[in-house]
Amino acid sequence: MTTLERPDTADILRFREGSAPALLRHTWIQTQRLLMRWMRDPITLLETLIVPCLLLLMLDIVVGSQIEKFSGRSALYGSTPMVTLVGALSGTVASGVMLGREREAGILARFWVLPVHRASGLASRIIAEGCRIFAGTAVIVCFGIALGFRFRQGPWQTLAFLGIPVLFGLAFATMVTAIAVFTAKATLVESVALLSSLLMFFSTGFVPLGAYPTWIQPVVQHQPMSVTVDTMRALAEGGPIAGPLLKTLMWSIGLIVVFAVPAAIGYRRASRR
Repeated sequence: MTTLERPDTADILRFREGSAPALLRHTWIQTQRLLMRWMRDPITLLETLIVPCLLLLMLDIVVGSQIEKFSGRSALYGSTPMVTLVGALSGTVASGVMLGREREAGILARFWVLPVHRASGLASRIIAEGCRIFAGTAVIVCFGIALGFRFRQGPWQTLAFLGIPVLFGLAFATMVTAIAVFTAKATLVESVALLSSLLMFFSTGFVPLGAYPTWIQPVVQHQPMSVTVDTMRALAEGGPIAGPLLKTLMWSIGLIVVFAVPAAIGYRRASRR
């Protein structure tokens, strides 16, 4: 074999970095890194677990009885799904801020020059976000059960109930990631928290649709958090599910389709700086 035919060290490392086993191993290692960092970050724990549980308790104490008198059914079947979504979105915003800080500190660039699979960084963030959202949803639901929330359908509906916030949260996380990697301003990412607050206060999980003024009811009824809450309510308590589920899938998949490519391009660009 001549010198030109002999593969050099860089070619061997490039082949290994781009292999499927390398992708799995590196994604798993970086997912562990992110989960451990989030568990040690008090702000992420506060916004993902503590604040949503306190919000659920406050809603049950302050407006729970009034909503039950108005609608004739427990307010927990609307407030519990809504709070799980709020927890997912709040944790996503905190993760976006942390991503922006890692970008400015040069951590992403350091990973880029290491012999690490190029797709593992973004893939690990998606998996870690899903794990965080699922764990937060389970904790909030357990707190809701302690207040009186119950699953009145079958076990498959219960699993679907726990999976809906993961899908919705990952779609929202795709948007936040795209913003975080294209700007160094944490305030722009944190402004997304204002959007999640508006979605919460103008959703069918906060108060029944009939409690809103007539002119704003179409907006409240079809906005993403409302249709997701209606889907989760139907999975837990029963009721029409096809329409709300279809709208939930349309909103979630739509956000992923719109922001997935910008997030991937921005993450690659931020890592190479």
